[in-house]
Amino acid sequence: MTSTRRVKTAVAAAGISSFALLYAPQPVLPQLAAQYHLDPGGAALAVSVATGALAIAVLPIAALSEVVGRRRVILTSVIASVVFGLLLPLMPTYPALLVLRALQGIAIAGFPGVAAAYLAERLGRAGVAAAVGAMIAGNTIGGMLGRLASGFTAGPLGWRGALYVVAGVGAVCSAITVVTLPPGPRPRGNAQLRAVAQGLVTAVRKPVLLAQYAVALLAMGSFVALYNAAGFRLTGEPLGLSPAIASLVFLAYATGSVSSAAAGRLVARVGRRRALVGALLLTAFGAALTLPDSLPLVIAGFLVLTCAFFAAHAVANGWAAADAPENARGQVGGMYTATYYLGSSVGGAAGAWVYGHEGWPWLIAVVVAWLLLAVAAVGAGTRVRAVRRELVAS
Repeated sequence: MTSTRRVKTAVAAAGISSFALLYAPQPVLPQLAAQYHLDPGGAALAVSVATGALAIAVLPIAALSEVVGRRRVILTSVIASVVFGLLLPLMPTYPALLVLRALQGIAIAGFPGVAAAYLAERLGRAGVAAAVGAMIAGNTIGGMLGRLASGFTAGPLGWRGALYVVAGVGAVCSAITVVTLPPGPRPRGNAQLRAVAQGLVTAVRKPVLLAQYAVALLAMGSFVALYNAAGFRLTGEPLGLSPAIASLVFLAYATGSVSSAAAGRLVARVGRRRALVGALLLTAFGAALTLPDSLPLVIAGFLVLTCAFFAAHAVANGWAAADAPENARGQVGGMYTATYYLGSSVGGAAGAWVYGHEGWPWLIAVVVAWLLLAVAAVGAGTRVRAVRRELVAS
């Protein structure tokens, strides 16, 4: 196996493991709610505490990788996250489960926070694009596989057995990463940490970058809020699906891999601003489609909103990378990742609370409002940049 192929195999396997484990509890939230007598908002904390811990940990871990090395951080991440995944079903109380989920989120942060920098350093500009594609594919497949595996096995095995199944998948994938991930460049030491801090300040100064962070926060919050509540809506009345059938909604993630790949062509045709605003508005339209108590419309709505969300994510992520100052590319990527998972944590929990107390129509209203705020942020960020260019030109 060539070095490049080994790298692509390793990061794809790490992505499958990390994101399968991160979102494995999402399809079994109704079972957790029944087990521990929780409302949907309380059950959704099983997802939100992990993504919130990831958001908080991703920047410090990225800085740590400058000192101890990217490969060591990635390997520690995939191994520790599997260990925590195997311990989760053994937790005797819900608070104990939440504490372990937070630790698992911190462990998982070592992969998304470091992988892109590892690939750039290991493969250079010529080979990094294909490897990043393999990593994103692994992330998407992992997120879908973890949800489907836990959703399909929750019926016969219970939620504890379902989490064991996903942990087993993660263990196999992490073993592949450990065996195949080649060494990276030597760590660059404490001097580099000062540059990291300076770059972080730079990363929060440009309005156009702040707009992309706002999109990551609000769009991801909307997306996870809808999927956190999806299990409750699909298994409850009047739709009344079984947990296994309800988990099929996560197959909509397959549209995301297609739309995210096509986003670059859309940007080339209409520009970043129009592509991003259009994708955000289409996400809101897909959410609105799910309002009627009609299974075909609910399915169609999730297909549309998932496809559009991943297109918006791809455009915003690419825009942030393209506009990142040369001395702050890693920090911009880290800020985007942090706000993305902060949105997952806060938005996912808040959306589940709204659904549990006010129902699906109010959740859709809140989600649409968040997405319109993201559209406004894009408009504000690009207007500020346009005004600055006019001032410079004059």
